[in-house]
Amino acid sequence: MYLKEFEVRWNDLDVNRHLANSSYINFMSHTRLSYMMENGFGQNSMVTNNIGPVVFYEHMFYFREIFLGKPIRVSLQLKGISKNGMYFEFQHNFYNHKGENMARCNMMGGWIDLQTRKLRDLPNKLFLTLNELEKTGDFKNLTKDDTRKFKQFPQKLI
Repeated sequence: MYLKEFEVRWNDLDVNRHLANSSYINFMSHTRLSYMMENGFGQNSMVTNNIGPVVFYEHMFYFREIFLGKPIRVSLQLKGISKNGMYFEFQHNFYNHKGENMARCNMMGGWIDLQTRKLRDLPNKLFLTLNELEKTGDFKNLTKDDTRKFKQFPQKLI
């Protein structure tokens, strides 16, 4: 399991003096990008392939509060990927310094071509790299239908 350790800073807290929702999102993003950079899948690779990741959703589940003063570790596992790599789903877990699971997030996204601004397949070399990430116990091969499983669609303002 890929793990990234963080120090909880004063500016990571909200008015209740526990870890702010936006900080969870930032720590997860940093963890994902660290994994990618450490595995040859960083900015240069994205520029060369003219691709970028987009987030479809992030579902957070909070178990216990995280406070200032102790380090946390954020995990990254592959929960699903489509056969062409266009769609991916990650699972993040937040652990305190004792190894207790404080929160979990399931995040789904895809890859866009930065010129056409449309979803695209992941280049094979990058697909193989991403597919080497440790998988969750409920890992699945994703299809386009999985991206709409919550039946949320845009609606125009009338």
